[in-house]
Amino acid sequence: MAEGIIIKAISGFYYVQNDMGLYQCRGRGLFRKKNIKPLVGDNVQFEAENKEEGYVNQVFERKNELVRPPIANIDQAFLVFSAQEPALSTAMLDRFLVHMEAMDIEAVIVVNKMDLTTTDFLHPYKNVYEKAGYPFHIVSSRDGTGVENLLPYLTDKLSMVAGESGVGKSTLLNQLIPSLDLETAEVSERLKRGKHTTRHLELMPCNSGYIADTPGFSSLDFEKIDEEDLDICFPELKEIMPDCKFRGCTHRKEPGCAVKQAVDEGEIAEYRYEHYKQFFEELVQQRRY
Repeated sequence: MAEGIIIKAISGFYYVQNDMGLYQCRGRGLFRKKNIKPLVGDNVQFEAENKEEGYVNQVFERKNELVRPPIANIDQAFLVFSAQEPALSTAMLDRFLVHMEAMDIEAVIVVNKMDLTTTDFLHPYKNVYEKAGYPFHIVSSRDGTGVENLLPYLTDKLSMVAGESGVGKSTLLNQLIPSLDLETAEVSERLKRGKHTTRHLELMPCNSGYIADTPGFSSLDFEKIDEEDLDICFPELKEIMPDCKFRGCTHRKEPGCAVKQAVDEGEIAEYRYEHYKQFFEELVQQRRY
């Protein structure tokens, strides 16, 4: 018996990596009976007589699990957005951040394509998100500017790169790991969207850890979040909410709300608060149906 990590899963085969190499494995039949599906990122016990014919016998307990993309045990996520083409969407960024907070995954914000705009345009956003506790990096994956600042985050961690299509995730990974040579695609001029270039989910070794490229997202549904817990997924709200007059304050219409006061005084960015209210209503509607 040996232990390793699943770095990719294709057509019923699980590719397990450890210090001895890469092993092609199948899952044991009992997994189906127990409704267990091994995922990329799983730490597993396996047996193999050779590198081509192995079996995964046990999936160890997961620290977290994402449904889309199907991946487990993520330590941190690089949330990649472009400054332009497509333009930076704080609503989509906040949606991603809520998901990461709910899954207890550290988030590093990366705004790509700085060559298409000015850093002055991005600094107000940088100030807001850094104040909320998120690292915020402005880079250009086309020429590698600023990419070296991301490398320290990768050491000994399982990371994923996530973001909408066309923001330059694959180009960024090519800069981080020059040997990858991932396929990239230009953004469609008509739709201002990128083509999907990532074919399957795979962990790639980088800086004593692993990093995963993930397919582009067009939307994220709140599946495992209750509206009562939404405020703790906004760090700046979580910090102030104990000062609200009423326990269980939803920070929308209640009197004596410390969060609304902080918004009025400019301590919390108004667009972050508006997104909180928007997501809250979305969760209420979702529960009704």
